[in-house]
Amino acid sequence: MINSLYIAWRYLVFNKVRTATLVACITLIAFLPMALQLILEESQQLLQSRANSTPLLLGARGSALDLVMNSLYFDDEVPEIISMQAADEITDTGLAYAIPLYIRFQARNKPIVGTSIDYFDFRNLQIAQGRMLAVLGESVIGAVVAEEYGLAPGDSIVSSPDTLFDLAGAYPLKMTVAGILERSHTPDDQAVFVDLKTAWVIEGLGHGHEDLSRTRDSSVILNRSEDSVTANAKLFQYTEITEENMEGFHFHGDASIYPLTALLVVPNDAKAATLLRGRYLENQQYHIVRPTEVIQGLMENIFRIKRVIDAVIAIVGLATVLAITLVFALSVRLRQRELTTIFKLGCSRMTAVKLIAAEIVIIVLAAGIICAGLLHIVDANAETLVRMFILN
Repeated sequence: MINSLYIAWRYLVFNKVRTATLVACITLIAFLPMALQLILEESQQLLQSRANSTPLLLGARGSALDLVMNSLYFDDEVPEIISMQAADEITDTGLAYAIPLYIRFQARNKPIVGTSIDYFDFRNLQIAQGRMLAVLGESVIGAVVAEEYGLAPGDSIVSSPDTLFDLAGAYPLKMTVAGILERSHTPDDQAVFVDLKTAWVIEGLGHGHEDLSRTRDSSVILNRSEDSVTANAKLFQYTEITEENMEGFHFHGDASIYPLTALLVVPNDAKAATLLRGRYLENQQYHIVRPTEVIQGLMENIFRIKRVIDAVIAIVGLATVLAITLVFALSVRLRQRELTTIFKLGCSRMTAVKLIAAEIVIIVLAAGIICAGLLHIVDANAETLVRMFILN
């Protein structure tokens, strides 16, 4: 058999193009369904573990999936906006406490999560370097953000404007990195966390101005009197909050109507959770959802699609096997002179069968090795692939 393998190997090496084509076909047919299964299993584990750790979410009536994906996985799709008043209503029930979330902006393509200190306790997030948020304009970043951009405590990160020419909207804010979180292997590793007030500054609800009584630029003064100084539109708006200008930052309007994207609701117990959901069943403005139910529905839809893809791959695989069989059958006919020579040398028909079988074994073995290598790469990067193709 060793001699047959050697002769088959030399023949396959001589016919490089034909061999490479056959190996590639077998590799793809074996790799695709197994890689898809690995990615789906990783996505299921990643999505469900995050959802299982989150009891309830409150948001504006609309797409429950958008609400869950934005609040848990920081997806780009922003749900309908709610107000801080919703958090007060949850607290007033005495059945739960609410963690506010405002997830709308980005910094260097990473989501900015406006929330309260309670979020870090709820998610068991610990500081690896630096310290926790303390003042307006500070941020705490995930481990992946720090690694990708080489950031350390004391550095800065700037929020991205909604659009390139958004002159009337949110101003980019330069935020100091106060600390870096320990790696949690969750979407929190990919996020930039700020206080809610800092997120509202990015929104444009809070801002700072120059001290008009001290400015030397007369072109910004519209009117000056003994009691007051009025500025025109040229007045500079800060894009960085420092110790020197922090006192000049202020907010306008009623804080109870300031925007949120969701509330992470933590009930006192299972009974409280049931009572809360019941209270919001007929509410026309808000609804409460269980992330586990939403993600379970999403995964069922994904696996339905997978079954269709598996059927298509099976049909293509069968066609490929038939094509490969045809190739070998034609190869035997084209190699009739070689086989005749083998017979004249005194070899039996079984020797010819062994040669053909040895070629098939080598091709399948080579395809198997390549497929195993590719699957190892997919398995090692499954989380990254899930975030790239499913969560984004």
